[in-house]
Amino acid sequence: MKKHFMTTLKALFAFGIMTVSFTGCSDDDTPNAQVGEPGTENNRWITVAGSLQGSAAGSVAGDGNGGMVVYAISEEDAKNPEKEFSIFAEGFLVPSQRTSRVYTSTDGNTLYAIPYNGDNGGIFSRYKIGGGKNYSEEGARVNLTPYVTNAPRWGKLYDNDKTGVANNIAGVANKFDANNVYQYTRGTANTIAIDLQNPQIKTNQTFEIKLTPEEEIKGHYVFRMDSPTLNKAGDKLFIGTWMRKADPVTGNVNQATFDRLGSKTIVVDYPSLTNPKVITSTVSHGDTSGYRSLNSFLSDDGFVYQATSRDQSGGHILRIGQNNEYDNSYVFNLDTALGLKGVTVENWKYAGNGIAYLMYSHENATVSSLTNQPQSFLARVDFNSRTATQVNLPYDIDMYFFQHQGILVYGDNVYIPLSPIGKDGNIYVINRRSGVVTKGAKLKNVAGAQFVGAF
Repeated sequence: MKKHFMTTLKALFAFGIMTVSFTGCSDDDTPNAQVGEPGTENNRWITVAGSLQGSAAGSVAGDGNGGMVVYAISEEDAKNPEKEFSIFAEGFLVPSQRTSRVYTSTDGNTLYAIPYNGDNGGIFSRYKIGGGKNYSEEGARVNLTPYVTNAPRWGKLYDNDKTGVANNIAGVANKFDANNVYQYTRGTANTIAIDLQNPQIKTNQTFEIKLTPEEEIKGHYVFRMDSPTLNKAGDKLFIGTWMRKADPVTGNVNQATFDRLGSKTIVVDYPSLTNPKVITSTVSHGDTSGYRSLNSFLSDDGFVYQATSRDQSGGHILRIGQNNEYDNSYVFNLDTALGLKGVTVENWKYAGNGIAYLMYSHENATVSSLTNQPQSFLARVDFNSRTATQVNLPYDIDMYFFQHQGILVYGDNVYIPLSPIGKDGNIYVINRRSGVVTKGAKLKNVAGAQFVGAF
């Protein structure tokens, strides 16, 4: 690393606290505010995360199977293109066989992590962030594996850092009647609420996920559930789904393309996690679970907006109303908006005022010979005008965003660490109101690795 945090602190004390534009102020605040010490409100820690290539035979660049490294950079340094950070060489390795899924507290001072798979998979931990590689474990670890296995999908709710929700579907099996006639394929859903402040399991519920008889007799079933999101009233929790289909004759899972029957979301009462029901969009037919990140967000207008993947009718942004049902009058086709075919949303974040930033690929994207994956892109999306525009960045065929976990929105700025797989990159800072992009700190990379988020 070219410069260190102590250098910055000494300079501040030697020459006085400098004033810069404060990105966290509202329209009514003074446009300039003092930069505080790193880790304070005016100079928040930004955790940059990266994933390493797996070490096993047959591993591929960008597979993320070598674990996750995190490094805390002050907001001031993150915006400075003269700064350079080597997070893979100097960062903190989050204990995980594969990539851990992480979130941070609203103030940026605490990291929450649940590793995925391996001996420590499914173990919730929290860490105090002290800058750089300084992540100190605090509080009790919570073993979630008896409830959601060692490979849970989880998300932090937007409830002032109170709750995380983890999900798993287990025991997927076929049902035949006494005459050996296929009836349905179902799994058992396990959903738990985690107390983030006093680490423990608050609520645990188990239930079957039933579709309509017409859907089930054709073999449709929920394979995965993920991306928990609270409604505006705070009394319903929406959980996205990833659908699969079994062959009603043999019961074998049909991995090939199949005709999907609407995008689906599981709705449960909150905080009890009871009374599950499935709601279905007639606008879209894609999956709504996301992959490594949250895939739906509560907007200022009271609607919950949700993105789709593997959508046979084109990528969509869907919305759920305050009646807790899909608003099928709202049609936002990303294929149409971007002038592309087969748009798949890989990761996205709501930035406020109807604007979001969205990582995506599409059917005709060039496939990288390094990763064997199609190239990814970033778009600025407007929910109100239902338009989407590709953000002007130095794109590369080896840019692969499918495993990205986090886009940080703080004040008026959006922070996104980007680079091609195995190549150096930068933190890009985007003004969420104007859309203006500036290049921030340089990020040194290593072979096969990628930056997967800012938190």
